[in-house]
Amino acid sequence: MTAAPILPERHEWTVDDLGDLPKDLPYELINGRLIVPSPTAVHQDLCVRLLLALEVNCPPEYLVSIDLSMRVDRRNEPRPDVVVIRRKHADRSPVPVEDALLAVEVVSPTSTFRDMYDKAKVYAHAGVASYWVVDPLQERVTLTEYALGAGREYEQVAHTEDLFVTERPWKVSVDLPALTARRNDLLATDAE
Repeated sequence: MTAAPILPERHEWTVDDLGDLPKDLPYELINGRLIVPSPTAVHQDLCVRLLLALEVNCPPEYLVSIDLSMRVDRRNEPRPDVVVIRRKHADRSPVPVEDALLAVEVVSPTSTFRDMYDKAKVYAHAGVASYWVVDPLQERVTLTEYALGAGREYEQVAHTEDLFVTERPWKVSVDLPALTARRNDLLATDAE
């Protein structure tokens, strides 16, 4: 039996401290706070479906990926659930945030505030042009789209639980009622 790794205790983490972590530990650093995510299968299924929707019209110079670290600054190295980057960074981690066109976060019960506020501020300050927050915790899955405005702050441009269509970063359609049905089907318990 292998012992679980013991993480160094710190009140405040920086990207310089990340080298002390086990190499295979998935983490993200938000405002100096180390987060070790543990997503559910439903969460990951939703991420894959968003990736597939984004790939439909993806130009050849870009790449859609899931769970990829982005270096922002000394106190921030987030891992968006889905991210659009320049293809030239396909073999890099972390990816330079200035080459990210879109970051997508799928809300989980332990990440609502972080996804809606903390990460939005981090991505906006870093200059990520578009930010989506997908919320599967509501009765119907919702998607909120933000675009970078003046002063490096996001402005909400769409919020829907129906068919979502946008031109940012290119023409994308996401069938949210289908995602709601898929989520409900995955969470349904057998009567057996």
